[in-house]
Amino acid sequence: MTQTTQQVDQLCINSIRSISIDAIEQANSGHPGLPLGAAPMAYVLWQRHLRFDPNRPEWPNRDRFVLSAGHGSMLLYALLHFYGFGLERGDLENFRQWQSKTPGHPELGWTPGVEATTGPLGQGTANSVGMALAERWLAARFNRPGHAIIDHHSYALVSDGDLMEGIAYEAASLAAQWKLGKLIWLYDANDVSLDGPLSLSFDRENVAARFEAQGWHVQRVEDGDHDLEALDAAIAAARAESTMPSLVVVKTTIGFGSPNKAGTAAAHGSPLGKEEAAKTKRELGWDVDEKFQAPRAARDRFLSKGSSGKEDREAWDAKLKSYGKTHPELAEDLRRALRGVLPTDWRSGLPIFESGEKMATRVAGGKVLQYVAARIPWLMGGDADLSCSTKTAMESEESQSALAPGGRNLHFGVREHAMAAIANGMAYHGGVRPYVSTFFCFSDYMRPAVRLAALAELPVIYVWTHDSVAVGEDGPTHQPIEHLMSLRAMPHLHVYRPGDANETAAAWACAMERMDGPSALVLSRQNLPVLGVPPAISAEGVRRGAYVALDADAAQALVIATGSELHVAIEAAGRLKEAGIGVRVVSMPCWERFAQQDKDYRDSVLPPSMRCRVSIEAGATLGWERWLVGEGLAVGIDRFGASAPGDEVLQRLGIHAEAVVDAVRRQLD
Repeated sequence: MTQTTQQVDQLCINSIRSISIDAIEQANSGHPGLPLGAAPMAYVLWQRHLRFDPNRPEWPNRDRFVLSAGHGSMLLYALLHFYGFGLERGDLENFRQWQSKTPGHPELGWTPGVEATTGPLGQGTANSVGMALAERWLAARFNRPGHAIIDHHSYALVSDGDLMEGIAYEAASLAAQWKLGKLIWLYDANDVSLDGPLSLSFDRENVAARFEAQGWHVQRVEDGDHDLEALDAAIAAARAESTMPSLVVVKTTIGFGSPNKAGTAAAHGSPLGKEEAAKTKRELGWDVDEKFQAPRAARDRFLSKGSSGKEDREAWDAKLKSYGKTHPELAEDLRRALRGVLPTDWRSGLPIFESGEKMATRVAGGKVLQYVAARIPWLMGGDADLSCSTKTAMESEESQSALAPGGRNLHFGVREHAMAAIANGMAYHGGVRPYVSTFFCFSDYMRPAVRLAALAELPVIYVWTHDSVAVGEDGPTHQPIEHLMSLRAMPHLHVYRPGDANETAAAWACAMERMDGPSALVLSRQNLPVLGVPPAISAEGVRRGAYVALDADAAQALVIATGSELHVAIEAAGRLKEAGIGVRVVSMPCWERFAQQDKDYRDSVLPPSMRCRVSIEAGATLGWERWLVGEGLAVGIDRFGASAPGDEVLQRLGIHAEAVVDAVRRQLD
């Protein structure tokens, strides 16, 4: 008997639900509630609207889909499996197992078709804003009449939990401010969170009204469990809206089909259990004994969509070829931007600063940024309402807005968390290189997104200024103490704290050339002397993470410094030299780079035989034991700062040359 279109649709939806149950039960771990409840909306989106080619998951003009509610990862894995992205039955059977392609939450790089690493709620909302922003900027820069090379949508499936997170509100506000009309969020409004019904925490707020007040286009689908045509119409209407981002509020039943757990928190974060899983599959009309299976009609429907996606992609390839003939220079720039490949000679002419000049490294960083921006036209970035202080505005560029979609300066307002996660979304999308900036103490407001950038190995650049207690009068609320060490503990994040303007230029160059993870430039508010180290030597030293900035014949002591304390270490070495004590001063702007060097190089900089060692850094001393040996001493700050002029705070907290001299003498006596 021939099945109707509606019957096959339902088979497809229940195939997604059934295979999700099987994987979660097999792992005895996972979140069945969202895959069971959100399967209809996800199916309608993927089957009728989302543009993708499973044979070319990284096709640049595909639509992006972010599962912000990453705990429902089996929903995404089921879609990727059925639509032909190369996830096999064995991958689903290994859900949440060691090094499987189906980790507990979606991770970029592990699974073909996963666009973003999600799970910490709220992150995916902001990621999708970054993706939509990148799409609009690329379209503004590269599209020409008759050649719409960049033209796609960004979608996110968001949950009640996502929209409770403050980052989602920050990101939504910016999406409306920028009028990102190609951004669409599908809100799985099932009125249940992990702890119980939303009446416990989130039922007084009118979410739709909140988004309307922000400037979003808002629709509501009352029966997201069954009404596929209403879902289809809402997504189509959202796609037709070009001046506002869209929210589709979809009322669903968490754990749909489960006789005893549907609509309750019991379906949220734990397997249904063998008995309840069997009952649920029977409720869906599925054979309880058939695992990881789907009817042929459903599989054919899924695969036909994959074939049409290939046709879309091939048509785009032909468009790109025509574009290349008509606009060859633009086409080459686009290819380079999408690959993230820097021009071969981009470093030539990098600013060099004269010895003896005094300049805050934030100021030097701003000068270097202007050079980099002129040579890397796909560099985009901004700040959390602080560009006049962080020096991170591109002077010759417009500010991003709906009226200036090609603007490269991004004004995030006081929204540090969303800023960092939006930058991640831009990096996920590709074609642009994002940097973001604020005061170093506010890096804590960005940390969850920074951590995900490190986990996903995204080439985001952070410019964090006002790097120590030298901030001065603003006091301990604005004086970072523990931040350096806590960020150095984060895998894959390279933290640079340059000691002068030339080291700052080298740090910017290293950050731009790194494509396998994020980099942070931690810069001073106060003026620092440009040291007499030849720029070529300091540039190579920064590239390798640490180098000998000053040496002495038969040195008896070794002093390691970073950032603004490098000149303090050199001053101390001069005093000790007058007393007949030779000192080697090592600048260590990037611990992570130095740790990656071979042992011979590390030993050439920090000879194991040199046991008298002192470190100096205006921050927490925890961790310096890594580079100090024996009775080595760390000069630093293990308390909060104080409100007073910066120089006085440094003196009173012991960050001065005499403290280094004393630490060396104590070891040699």
